[in-house]
Amino acid sequence: MKLSVLTENTAAQYFLAEHGLSYFIEYDNKKILFDTGASDVFLQNAEKLNINTNDADVIVLSHGHWDHGNGLQFTKNKPLICHPNSFIKRFRKGEEKNIGLELSLKEIKSKFSLITSKEPYYIAPNIIFLGEIPRLNDFEAQATSFVDEYGKDDFVIDDTALAIIKNNELIIISACSHSGICNITDYAKRITGINTVKAVIGGFHLKKQDNQTKKTIDWFKKNNVQRLLPSHCTQLPALAMFYNEFKIEHVKTGMIFNF
Repeated sequence: MKLSVLTENTAAQYFLAEHGLSYFIEYDNKKILFDTGASDVFLQNAEKLNINTNDADVIVLSHGHWDHGNGLQFTKNKPLICHPNSFIKRFRKGEEKNIGLELSLKEIKSKFSLITSKEPYYIAPNIIFLGEIPRLNDFEAQATSFVDEYGKDDFVIDDTALAIIKNNELIIISACSHSGICNITDYAKRITGINTVKAVIGGFHLKKQDNQTKKTIDWFKKNNVQRLLPSHCTQLPALAMFYNEFKIEHVKTGMIFNF
C-alpha cells in the first residue's frame, strides 16, 4: 500500500505546505484521493510527485472542515464519499467565520457523484470508509470548541477515517480525529475482526502534554500498534510525547510511505 502526502502543515524539500491534509492512496487496484486540503496546493504537490489526481477512482472527504475539503473546488467529476453531515456551516465558538466547506451541498452535487454514509462503506474488499465513529472511551471527544449553524455544540460527528486491510493487519488513515484516534482504531478493529494494527497515520487532534495525550499513548502501547505517524492537527507538545515514546517521523508534504 502506497500513500503519498500531497498536503500537510509542513513541507519537505521543494514542496508546498499549508494548514490542511491530503493523501493519495494506491492499493487493492484502487486510487483514492483522501481529502483535498484547503486550496490547490494538493494539485501542485501532486504534479511534483508525478501523480495525476484525475486518475483517482474516488475522493474521500474525512469531514466538513475547510482545511480538509476546500480543495474540492479544484477537482470534479469523481465519486465523492463522505458522511451526510459534512455540509453544514460551522464556527468556532465566539467567531463568525464559517470554518465548514466553501462549496454548498448543491454545488457539491453538481460537481461530483455524491455518496453519503453513516455506516462503513467498502470502497474495495480491503479498503473501508468507516462512516460515523462510535465515541466510547472516556478520554476522547469529551468537549468541543465548535458550534453548528444552529448555535448548538458541534462535535464534528462526520469525522471519519479509512481502514485498510493488508496481510490480515490494519492500516488506519485518519485526517483530524475529532472523534478520537483511539475510538477510530478500536472501531476499525471491531468491524473488521482484525486486532493487529500495523500503522496509524494522520491527524490525531492532540494539542498538549495532558491527560488525553498520555491516555492515547498508553492505549497505543497496550494495543501494540507497530507504527505511529501523527501529523497535521497534532501539535508540538503532543508530538514531543509521541517522539519520546515511539521515535516517530515528522510527516511532511512530498513524503511517500509504503506499508
